[in-house]
Amino acid sequence: MTKRVLFLFSDTGGGHRSAFQAIQDAMKIRYGDAVDFDAVDVLRECKWPLNKQPELYPRVVNTSKLLWALMYHSFDGKRRTGLARRLIYRNNRRILRRIVSEHPADVVVCTHSVIGNPTFRAFLTLDERPPFLTVVTDLVTTPSFWYDPRVDHCFVPTETAYRRGLRLGMSPSQMQITGLPVNPHFINSITSKERARKEFGFDPVLPAVLIVAGSEGMGSIHKMVAALDAQPLAAQLIVVCGRNQELKSRLEDRVWNNRHCIFGYVTNHREMPRIMAASDIIVTKAGPSTISEAAIAGLPMIISDRIPGQETGNVRLVTENQAGIYLPKPEKVAERIVEWLGEGPEMLGRRAANARRIARPDAVWEIADAVWEWANRPKFARSRVS
Repeated sequence: MTKRVLFLFSDTGGGHRSAFQAIQDAMKIRYGDAVDFDAVDVLRECKWPLNKQPELYPRVVNTSKLLWALMYHSFDGKRRTGLARRLIYRNNRRILRRIVSEHPADVVVCTHSVIGNPTFRAFLTLDERPPFLTVVTDLVTTPSFWYDPRVDHCFVPTETAYRRGLRLGMSPSQMQITGLPVNPHFINSITSKERARKEFGFDPVLPAVLIVAGSEGMGSIHKMVAALDAQPLAAQLIVVCGRNQELKSRLEDRVWNNRHCIFGYVTNHREMPRIMAASDIIVTKAGPSTISEAAIAGLPMIISDRIPGQETGNVRLVTENQAGIYLPKPEKVAERIVEWLGEGPEMLGRRAANARRIARPDAVWEIADAVWEWANRPKFARSRVS
């Protein structure tokens, strides 16, 4: 009998969607036609102001990090999170119950922290409910919204995230340390440096510095590029601008001092792994997905930006494992890249090895197999009214 997996997510940042898509693609590879999939952007379905969060979130974190930090810490903590969860459920009870009734499933997988508990409450009103699983998509500094002691299972990416769950009432058997799920197509698309450089027409000899602006092309990437290109680098610069066409046009129009290649939006599962394979250093913000992918690709990281709160711990993960450094000023980034390049290929190789040590390429398979196992378990009879 075909099993149905329901993914609950929201597009407040790309990591929630990419996580469920990674699990979905792994299950397609592993189980084929034996599994069907459904997905709901829950915040989009909710009342104002929650339904505006997918648009508001990137604006806030990119224009006012202080405001975001205040918001983050105001709602973080067991009591404050509990109050917020109750308010969300009460204000959206009918909507959440409609979602539950319209999307039958054998197992539910939630990849967004805020929507987990309120949607789970709606499932508790069913006569029979499917198993409810949470996949934590923040690496280290995990908001308390992620942890609900009533859910059936919770996949966490790091030991630190696991310990936070224990402090917030989760049981040891309820959580599983897996790493962050990275799409199997990304992992399978990584190739040799020589082959990747030939494919894109990069210089086969010069070291390559990759600068990533994220899928939406946000951040002060033009300032970073200007600082790097002002240096007489014995390297080539590769810039991925995402969907920001204005940034791409601006970079294409500038007068360059160093060899370079500029990309717009690239497919995360096909082109990006080969671009990473062709590179020797990556300059990026502290997003969990990019860090996990760069580690798998063996790229030493220079973290140039972070979101206060949930990305603070990501910086520690990278720096404490000597997989990279944190330098928020473009001029300092440029100076450090010159220093790293001057150390020669052997030292770059050691840094690459450090990055690979924090990689968890099997995480997606571990989670996919566990989801399948839960999908084949009996449903839970109703025992209480939310």
